Amino acid sequence: MRLPDQPVTALGGPQPSFSRSRSAGASLDVAHWCVSQGWPVHPLAPGRKTPVGNCRDCRMDPHQPTACRCLPAGRWCHGFHAATLDRNRVRQWWGARPDLGVAVSCGPARLLVIDIDAHSAPAPERNRILPGIPIAPHVDLTGLADGFHSLAVLAALRGRPSPADDSSTLRVRTPSGGLHVWYRAEGPHQWQSSVGSSPRRALAWQVDVRARGSYIVAPGTTTRHGTYTLLGDRREPAVLPSWLAQELDRTGHLPASSTRAAPPVPSRARQAVAAARGPQHGQHTLATVLAPVQACALTPEGAGFSDILNRAAYTLGGLIAAGRLAQQEAEQALKETAFAARPGQERRIEQIVRSGLTAGLKRPLHDSRHHS
Repeated sequence: MRLPDQPVTALGGPQPSFSRSRSAGASLDVAHWCVSQGWPVHPLAPGRKTPVGNCRDCRMDPHQPTACRCLPAGRWCHGFHAATLDRNRVRQWWGARPDLGVAVSCGPARLLVIDIDAHSAPAPERNRILPGIPIAPHVDLTGLADGFHSLAVLAALRGRPSPADDSSTLRVRTPSGGLHVWYRAEGPHQWQSSVGSSPRRALAWQVDVRARGSYIVAPGTTTRHGTYTLLGDRREPAVLPSWLAQELDRTGHLPASSTRAAPPVPSRARQAVAAARGPQHGQHTLATVLAPVQACALTPEGAGFSDILNRAAYTLGGLIAAGRLAQQEAEQALKETAFAARPGQERRIEQIVRSGLTAGLKRPLHDSRHHS
């Protein structure tokens, strides 16, 4: 899938030109490119920015996506719940239907996209322009007409440049004149999406957030209104800026439950050590520590995979330092388990495992009975 004008990314994979005609397989190119970034994809209805509709059986018999028989069979019912990193499935879907658009499921891709609308309209009441931030009556709001303006006001109040002008990250111009600003959501936080300009969870007037529980139209996708076009030279999302993360937390995009302190690692590690007694203690220990990582395969998003993987790596590092496991065997087993749970995210998994092991190796974990 190499085009003459395609540059090569840092990952060694080609980037699509995003300018080929639909008949030339542009959607398939875009879908493959997204998968190469570790972003699960699903089809959009031809010429639209909404997912392909469910099959007749799913429409007639409503059910939870987890109970759907279409998804295990490789069909695309239930919108972003069908998102996949399986290249064969991608080839099957868009190879047979090049008229389908491409969308990325934000949650499992660990993406947070700022969706800026450009619908010129009279400004709302002052308390709805920046939810939670009062705007004094003496502030002149003349000319404020869309999401670009309201986001610029928020950035100015914080002494920061507007995300709309952030050339360090991937940005996509929408057919309506809006802008999608893509960021990587690193760490254990499960950022939530917002819809419309609800004052309950809006970043700003006409500024939505696409994250967990939502999807974003991939660059290069064409609808009947136009094409989602890359802006600037950046092809990879930058890490979510800390000031913007604080604003998202303030506006309710981070549920209170996701900020609770997790159980301390030593407690879980001691359980793993205690379970290791017996003739096959090494294998038993590995199975115990890896079980939470393996369980993530059953949940495509919202499982807190990064945090779970980090805990497992830290625990194994402590067990290795205590002489209870061989490092090469334990590290390889952890990576293979994580790769199976989140295919296509090998680079991120390698980084998490390396960091967790390094920290754990400094804290040997011994059976607590030896210290009583």
